[in-house]
Amino acid sequence: MDETVAEFIKRTILKIPLNELTTILKAWDFLSENQLQTVNFRQRKESVVQHLIHLCEEKRASLNDAALLDIICEDVDLFDMKQFKNSFKKILQRALKNVTVSFRETEENAVWIRIAWGTQYTKPNQYKPTYVVYYSQTPYAFKSSSTLRRNTPLLGQALTVASKHHQIVKMDLRSRYLDSLKAIVFKQYNQTFETHNSATPLQERSLGLDINMDSRITHENIVEKERVQRITQETFGDYPQPQLEFAQYKLETKFKSDLNGSILAEREEPLRCLIKFSSPHLLEALKSLAPAGIADAPLSPLLTCIPNKRKNYFKIRDK
Repeated sequence: MDETVAEFIKRTILKIPLNELTTILKAWDFLSENQLQTVNFRQRKESVVQHLIHLCEEKRASLNDAALLDIICEDVDLFDMKQFKNSFKKILQRALKNVTVSFRETEENAVWIRIAWGTQYTKPNQYKPTYVVYYSQTPYAFKSSSTLRRNTPLLGQALTVASKHHQIVKMDLRSRYLDSLKAIVFKQYNQTFETHNSATPLQERSLGLDINMDSRITHENIVEKERVQRITQETFGDYPQPQLEFAQYKLETKFKSDLNGSILAEREEPLRCLIKFSSPHLLEALKSLAPAGIADAPLSPLLTCIPNKRKNYFKIRDK
């Protein structure tokens, strides 16, 4: 099955609430009853989707099959934006007497929400609102960092109930650029991770160069540059990277030493440190490290896995 078809089917299924999914799939009539019985619809939706995509790949679903599924979803009219707005607003107003909620619908089935928070005794603070972008029929919402911590659980509850999802997915992912967050969360760009094959003999690779140089001096350097470029391309691709400004790693580890009586080795509490990489465009900066000779190729998976893991906050502990 073509990758484009697989992504199309995946995004279509993600738009369908779990309680409607079986009905829609039966109406689609592409997967057999026996195949549907192999799917555990009680597990997390992402796992359900992965299983369904695998079944579609086995049957080699075409673009026409994917389009038919999309048409069936449209006919059923699964998402009512007016109902979502009313439900979301009522939940907040019941919990907080003073709260102002405004909506603006945009393209791509997204709704922008502006929330000015108050309390039972104070009016909403219009100067410090929270902004939320919710993509209908998905378990994902993006919120501004201005949200008061005490209101975060209430916001999550309102989104969960109004969207009719079992939960709104929480991710350790932050950026100022909404389009980049969308690209990572919805996997809208194709990044391949750790696919290089170091076992391929160097002499079998085509260097693609026609330079009249003394090969005794230059061949090794050219081969190494070609290897670095190939690994970088396989890891990051040829397209622009999503724009993130930092990646943060919290390390917790026990001190290890062969020396007896070491004070640090006897310490029960783990050693903790925080490492933060910052750049106006972190992923593009990481992509340029090896070609510039600043780092060896391949880079550590802890750096290259950021979009695939869909997070830029990491906690690293001893196994």
